[in-house]
Amino acid sequence: MRKLVFSLLVFAIITSMGIVAMAQDAGACNVAAPAESTTVTMIGWTFPILDFYAAELEKCNQVDNLTVNTQLLQSADAQSEMRLAASSAGDSPYDIIHGSNNFIGELIAQDWLMPLNDLIDKYSEEYNLGDIDPSLFNAATVDGNIYGIPIVVNTQIFMYNKDILAEAGVEPPQTYDDVIGMCQSMDTDALGIDFPFAIVVSAGWAWRGEFYNMLGGYDGNILDENNMPIFNGPEGVAALEKLMEVVNGCLGEEGILLSTDDVQAGLANGSIAMAHLWASRAAAMDDPEISSVVGSIEFAPALYPTADAPKRGGMPWADYLAMPAGSSVDHDLVFQILMQAADLESQTGAVEFGLVSRNAAGEFAPRYSAASLQTIAEGGFGINNPAVGLVNAAVEQYIPMVATGEMTAQEALDAAAALYIDEATAQGYID
Repeated sequence: MRKLVFSLLVFAIITSMGIVAMAQDAGACNVAAPAESTTVTMIGWTFPILDFYAAELEKCNQVDNLTVNTQLLQSADAQSEMRLAASSAGDSPYDIIHGSNNFIGELIAQDWLMPLNDLIDKYSEEYNLGDIDPSLFNAATVDGNIYGIPIVVNTQIFMYNKDILAEAGVEPPQTYDDVIGMCQSMDTDALGIDFPFAIVVSAGWAWRGEFYNMLGGYDGNILDENNMPIFNGPEGVAALEKLMEVVNGCLGEEGILLSTDDVQAGLANGSIAMAHLWASRAAAMDDPEISSVVGSIEFAPALYPTADAPKRGGMPWADYLAMPAGSSVDHDLVFQILMQAADLESQTGAVEFGLVSRNAAGEFAPRYSAASLQTIAEGGFGINNPAVGLVNAAVEQYIPMVATGEMTAQEALDAAAALYIDEATAQGYID
């Protein structure tokens, strides 16, 4: 049974300040022109830092005989496309794929991705890959094979408009119980806001992500060492019930429909007072071209579920670029193109949009990095098992039924656990 190793030592990533010489020319794609016309296709999901990295890859369109196409979709759509490709025979339609540690683990389990060890060894000195903490490579490693190049470190943090909270006469909350009380007491009309607090639960994957966050806050986990489900235990039930309290007390029917983009926009235009949101969206709050409340948004680590909860309701994540084994394009060429988004020059530019993987880029860490690091240090588990992909599908199916009143939290989680056991047994994750 294969296990995906996860050890995310992010403090080493951000606090290391040694600057190394850049091996590439600034602003150029440092890839030799292929002898014949070649097209390289990348797919991933859109958010600010990935949009930046996609533009870095597209610089290689300046190279003769080379076309680089990047397809950034909404996360659910991108993952569906990659799952479809992974289940199909023949050459892969993609040559570079983007995914979080969770999704990369799922694709590794399907034997769709190519081990990168030989390429990493070959190009390690040229691209100074030793500047990336080994723990990040470990998070995409199975049985000694490395399947991804880490480019983003991420988590979800608490963001709030200090001016709105001051006008309301309240202090920043420390727990979700505090948030629920503030949602009941804050006068949205008087404050000129739409929502006191927002959290993204507009799709199955979003419900699942926030459930995992809350589960980690109660010091729960998803699977035991034998891949049996434990997410439906007491910690899981408490987490899902607390999540529903937040949703019912703060969002209502309209708030449930808010997407990640909607919540970012609401914070940036002052119509949302507080939110739990990806750290990779934080830079927009300081961008006057995006935000009308620059200087008003503060960043704090993810909240505790309750005052006596042992951990914060946030998890460590990393994002990777990887290569499907079925790509028909020269693997060395694809790897060198991929590295255009992972070299020091690119990552130094990327810190404007999020936390990156290179130690040397840590000197340029953004304002919200302290909140992100504290969340990772004091938050819940990291996802480290390819079998979790099967849990995800089951949880996404049943959790929304609690919001509609069709099931209790215990019923939904038990149903998800039963569905997972059937699938995991069929696929060999459970003996």
